[in-house]
Amino acid sequence: MSADDPMARIDTSKPHSARVWDYLLGGKDNYAADQEAGETLLRVFPDFAQVARLQREFLKRAVTYLVSEAGVRQFLDIGTGLPTADNTHEVAQRLAPESRVVYVDNDPLVLVHARALLTSVPAGATDYIDADVRDPDRILSRAAETLDFSRPIGLMMLSIAGQVPDDDLIGDLVRRYVDALPPGSHLALSDGVNVNPNLVAAVNSYNARAAFPYTLRSPERLARFFDGLELVEPGVVATPDWRPPLGPRAVVDVVNAVCGIGRKR
Repeated sequence: MSADDPMARIDTSKPHSARVWDYLLGGKDNYAADQEAGETLLRVFPDFAQVARLQREFLKRAVTYLVSEAGVRQFLDIGTGLPTADNTHEVAQRLAPESRVVYVDNDPLVLVHARALLTSVPAGATDYIDADVRDPDRILSRAAETLDFSRPIGLMMLSIAGQVPDDDLIGDLVRRYVDALPPGSHLALSDGVNVNPNLVAAVNSYNARAAFPYTLRSPERLARFFDGLELVEPGVVATPDWRPPLGPRAVVDVVNAVCGIGRKR
């Protein structure tokens, strides 16, 4: 196995958020440490798997809105995680085959699967950047090889803000990415919040053994990431409350994650 092989970079001794998320969603691309961390999360907070599913459902609704109602045909998805059903390009290209999508993640296992699974229909395009959200210059430069930064772009930042514990830094990063986008672009952002004591306890337990700890923030702090943007109705709300599908749905008593979409004027 060469040093350039991404498999050589995988540390299976500690849980990684993308692989734990995969375990919670019922995937198979995870290791014993990830499974143990996932089970610990579920013991402390049994609804954690539901939180993961609700985040994926928001991704589908957000991309559908951006393509069908906002007319977006380009996406920069930072912190994509392991490929699963209804990835950003699959949702977008079902609605508009010409859609172009660039994925970004820094987990070598995501890189392995991205090469095999993140393929495009002929009319569109997809690309994958192996990079950290903290490196906006590299990400934006590489993304410009696939995306046209003179046309609107949907910036997807789902469950990625919590990966950056420094509050000022993540705020600066979100502004850096949004500032690089042309008018008519949108920011779709979601993340866990520190409202539910059981969720806080579960994340603290996870952080005690994780390679990269996760930071929960208040709903008010996450809402400030949209400062300067025109919020799409219904604003920044609990994840299941953002334009939910018609029909009966579970009632959420305590907010575990919030989300929103903002348009750049």
